Amino acid sequence: MFKQGMKVLLAAVAAAPLLASVAWADGLVTIIVNDPSNPYWYTEGQVAKATAEKMGYTASVSAHKGDTNTESRLVDTAITNKSKAIILDPANADGSVGAVKKAVAAGIPVFLVNAEINQEGLAKAQLVSNNAQGAAIGATQWVADVGDKGNYAELFGAPSDNNAATRSNGYETVLTQYPNLVKVAKEVANWDRTQGHDKMQSMLQAHPDISGVISGNDEMALGAIAALKEAGKLGKVKVGGFDGSPDAVAAIKAGELQYTVLQPVAIFSAEAVKQADSFIKTGKTGAKSEKQLFDCLLITKDNIAKYTAPFVLSQ
Repeated sequence: MFKQGMKVLLAAVAAAPLLASVAWADGLVTIIVNDPSNPYWYTEGQVAKATAEKMGYTASVSAHKGDTNTESRLVDTAITNKSKAIILDPANADGSVGAVKKAVAAGIPVFLVNAEINQEGLAKAQLVSNNAQGAAIGATQWVADVGDKGNYAELFGAPSDNNAATRSNGYETVLTQYPNLVKVAKEVANWDRTQGHDKMQSMLQAHPDISGVISGNDEMALGAIAALKEAGKLGKVKVGGFDGSPDAVAAIKAGELQYTVLQPVAIFSAEAVKQADSFIKTGKTGAKSEKQLFDCLLITKDNIAKYTAPFVLSQ
């Protein structure tokens, strides 16, 4: 189902009009994502690749899987292959700075997607979801589903990714307004479904009375749902996610997940390539600033019919 949806999405990318002429666009655009086994990062890479190829470039997609050494080697390869630009989902907010500096020193512009690095002025653009805004709408929906009292748990993403802290802080800002909601457990599950499952099992053993789980992403939420099913507690514990993945949407349809916050990865992945193309041709991205935020959208059972392709919610 996910691959069929991706075909529809990529066909839409191919059919969409381009703002710039492709008459003299050529050369390689290197795209480096985190882990394409996750539908979110798979979509990120495939949309960027389809957009680049439509503009007349050749494009390659590779993955560092969160390892900065692998990321550095992939950037070396991009330099050796004389890439015109690099589209990078950085492995680490601090640890990826060196890889970006290396590309810049080689004269290759870098465009960051999904996650930021902790230094401005290196990448030509940093295009990310508005995680604070997304966390706020997610937490507000979570309270509507769980209620304003009870014990709850949180699943936290990879600490090396600034998005994890931004979402967690956004949740905290909303949920601390309800003094009768008590966070009794918080576990790091590194954006991973298996870790989400295992950490949920541990939290249930320590806190069998929790009434809700708020998660930093869909994969961890889906792992939590699996653990709750095994414990026979899914009917009593409400779970909220973040990403807008096809599996999360299926879980909402099944009544297992309350909501997910959709990150517009299909939009900003394509936009990063368009800005790279503009910079290659004119020396300017066309954007007003290096850091660019793209608002998230809430998906619930009420608007799920508008989910028309992976990570796409029609308005």
